[in-house]
Amino acid sequence: MEPFLTTTAHTIELRHYQHADLATIRQTLLDVHTDAYADRMHEEFVQRFPWFVDHWGARAGFSCVIAYDHGTPVGFTYGAPCEPGREWWREYLDPSPADPTTFSVSELMLRPAWRKKRLGERLHTALLHGRPEALAVLTVDTKRPRLQAMYEAWGYRKVGEQQPFPDSPLYAVMLLDLTA
Repeated sequence: MEPFLTTTAHTIELRHYQHADLATIRQTLLDVHTDAYADRMHEEFVQRFPWFVDHWGARAGFSCVIAYDHGTPVGFTYGAPCEPGREWWREYLDPSPADPTTFSVSELMLRPAWRKKRLGERLHTALLHGRPEALAVLTVDTKRPRLQAMYEAWGYRKVGEQQPFPDSPLYAVMLLDLTA
């Protein structure tokens, strides 16, 4: 478990979870998502979030960090390692890195009242701390340039764009060197 983090008027506890914990944390992830996307819950792609939780959570290497303020979940991030040899982002680089092992950061989500307080960065750092992979990959909606800039400030670089589902946004594919 991560140590307590102090923000302006709050003590935040970060708790780590793994694949075996999914049944325990699934509803928490769904509840935070509902708050985070309250204005977009009518979108079909946004409504499929439970499928994504189950998809990522089913992976043996699934890792999740949830932030709690006095016991109330206020945000989370999760992901899982890419299967060796199936690093989907490779198509954007030539040549591929010598060590292509990759952790996919699937989600980083905060309740609206907790945005712009650097909590996302703390969650992200806790999720990737001590990872054995050489790289981290994530995608960010190309219509969210400030969010992309935030990830760039954290060390990510854009390597391409993709639309993984017909109803999903066009995403910037971003890589982070975890060995640096």
